Amino acid sequence: MMNNKNVLITGASQGIGYAIAKHFASKKFNVFASARNYTALQNLAQQSLIAGFFACDLTQDCSSLFYHAKNILGNIDILINNAGSYLCAEIEKTSDNDIDYLIKLNIIAPYKLSKLVIPDMKKNNFGRIINIGSISGVVGEAYASLYSLTKSSFIGFSKALALEVAQFGITVNTIHPGWVDTSLIHCTNSTFQNDELIDTIPQKRFIQPSEIASLAEYLASPMAKGLTGQSINLCAGISMG
Repeated sequence: MMNNKNVLITGASQGIGYAIAKHFASKKFNVFASARNYTALQNLAQQSLIAGFFACDLTQDCSSLFYHAKNILGNIDILINNAGSYLCAEIEKTSDNDIDYLIKLNIIAPYKLSKLVIPDMKKNNFGRIINIGSISGVVGEAYASLYSLTKSSFIGFSKALALEVAQFGITVNTIHPGWVDTSLIHCTNSTFQNDELIDTIPQKRFIQPSEIASLAEYLASPMAKGLTGQSINLCAGISMG
């Protein structure tokens, strides 16, 4: 366990991000959480001892989040790029607005936030950037080509940035979850029943958000200092198919 490290996590109002924020707070990290939903962040703050939160739209502005977090935390040791959006649609039915939005949120925002936190991480000779990708960016997913495109970008990004900052004690890694037991399953895959989805998973189960949170904690720890530029498939075996 690594206490007194400062963590900025995006997309923390629900699902995976919410679980990661609560887990890190329970392990005595100083957590600053962000999402678009102010009320949900308030609820998180009431249930966990987080250092602060800021509601914002990362497709419009990343700098405000960074400076609010830095003002509260002093510096950011660990950045967890979790915020993202999913789209299920045939490619010819994907609108220009869909393309613009997913690229801004799933690719540009993590890049900009990483750019903002790197200078202090270099000065402190320590940093962890943990991206939450998706197994859809590794093996592909029919009717989710735009989403798969954006999430696959983390693979090259993690490798390239990890090489760039390796000498400064900074690691960059991506977790690619498979089907996770969150509300996203139900709202994006309404044509499938849960048992039909589970039948496609080798382990015959959904990944729990707590599993992702625990892996993120390990990647943030000193024990993982030699693990960088990696994309880890936490998918109950889907990537083996």
